[in-house]
Amino acid sequence: MTFRAQLQERPGMAILELTGDLDSATAPVFRDKVEEAAEMDPAQLVIDLSRLDYLSSAGLRVLVFARQKMADGVALVLVGAGESVAETIRLTGFDQSVSFSETLPG
Repeated sequence: MTFRAQLQERPGMAILELTGDLDSATAPVFRDKVEEAAEMDPAQLVIDLSRLDYLSSAGLRVLVFARQKMADGVALVLVGAGESVAETIRLTGFDQSVSFSETLPG
């Protein structure tokens, strides 16, 4: 499946919507969008995973990069993670550094 990363800005929030497979071939696209989101200086970085089918270790590294790239105090919220994606995040312990949500924050 084709990977897509779309970035939008809402007041106080940068929202990244990921679609498809996030692997070593597509991780650089995601990383570029994380860089763009950091420049927005949001209070929250929301990553919508509801359409993400697969998360590899390379994709997970970019999630860790996103946590590190954001300023101190910026909340990282993962929305709609499917069971296999959420399990990958939990197995690494990265779930301790983020919040999970079923829906986009209002």
